Amino acid sequence: MARPRVCPPPKDRTDHEARTGTTVPETLQQIPIAKPILDEREVEAVRRVILSGWVTQGPEVAAFEREFADYVGAPHACAVSNCTTALHLALLAVGVAAGDEVITVSHSFIATANAIHYCGANPIFVDIEPGTYNMDPALLEAAITGRTKAILCVHQLGMPCDLARIVEIGRRRGIAVIEDAACASGSEILWNGQWEKIGRPHGDIACFSFHPRKVITTGDGGMITTANPEFDRKFRLWRQHSMSVPDTVRHGAREVIFESYPEVGFNFRMTDMQAAVGRVQLTRLTSIVEERRRLASEYTSRLSSIDGVNAPQEPDWARTNWQSYCVELSPSSDQRAVMQRMLDEGVSTRRGVMNSHLERPYFVDGRNDLPASERAQARGVILPLAPCMTVAQIDEVCQRLAIAVAATRR
Repeated sequence: MARPRVCPPPKDRTDHEARTGTTVPETLQQIPIAKPILDEREVEAVRRVILSGWVTQGPEVAAFEREFADYVGAPHACAVSNCTTALHLALLAVGVAAGDEVITVSHSFIATANAIHYCGANPIFVDIEPGTYNMDPALLEAAITGRTKAILCVHQLGMPCDLARIVEIGRRRGIAVIEDAACASGSEILWNGQWEKIGRPHGDIACFSFHPRKVITTGDGGMITTANPEFDRKFRLWRQHSMSVPDTVRHGAREVIFESYPEVGFNFRMTDMQAAVGRVQLTRLTSIVEERRRLASEYTSRLSSIDGVNAPQEPDWARTNWQSYCVELSPSSDQRAVMQRMLDEGVSTRRGVMNSHLERPYFVDGRNDLPASERAQARGVILPLAPCMTVAQIDEVCQRLAIAVAATRR
């Protein structure tokens, strides 16, 4: 398998230097916050589909579904337009409806809470465990009420959450467990003494994203995996307007078929062009994850010597894909000032993962007591991580981080 190619330098280097009066270090001209790995193989895959004449939800989508299911070890995989639509369908499949409650974390991209809202249900936020940024299972029991319909846990930034404890609670209380695995393609969990891929699934349903910020991409797109054939049937029906006979069947039929629409559905389809890219990306996934793990290890070893910066924690039972590498600053550091100082020096960063309960659609004054989640957002800084990075670039990022932290300490 070909080694990932080097990221190109930013086009705006001259503008940046003119604006800030600083020179972008040569090693940092090639480091974005993230970078999808794409080359002529993806181009050729799309070309093949375009010339075939079948460009949406056809044979390429079916092949991508089979190959993804094989990769994660799931009986069923259904491709959709993105992970938000995947979460929406997953919640509907387990029966979430208006007035129900779904326990989840606020500390996630707002799509997690939005998908619950789309069903007319209410997100009930629990706090996270510091270090992993994932749902704290110890808080679940107290959040369960007679209206609880599902637990929607998140594998945040690719780090597997404590599924063993979460699933046990869900099974014991008769509550469905859905995994927001948007970031977790290639991540693994130790399950009954065996390392298994996230998406097997271990809960009832797992949902993935192929957005460009994720480890593999189809431009945009999503996948739903499950061991439940009835759930899979519902996904396939709903993603295409609840059409009783899919296009692939009608176009191959020797007799005229009139389809029907027995219930309200959605236009959540994936195109064959996206799926063709996804199939190529899937062949790269193992090597991409290996490289991300190697680079994350380089970060961790260097960050131990930087005062006021804590590295993320990987539990013994988890193997993350390091979709993102988020450090936590000490209370004496000014998050925005550190990020601005690094940006002025040519290093892209991002704030720690957002909290939905602090945004207007989900803000209820006095209702949410989520100190660990708020601390993670306020102190977290996501560092550049892409398979095209070099160890020298990791060194440079860490040096710039150390300088920024020292220079902006309050």
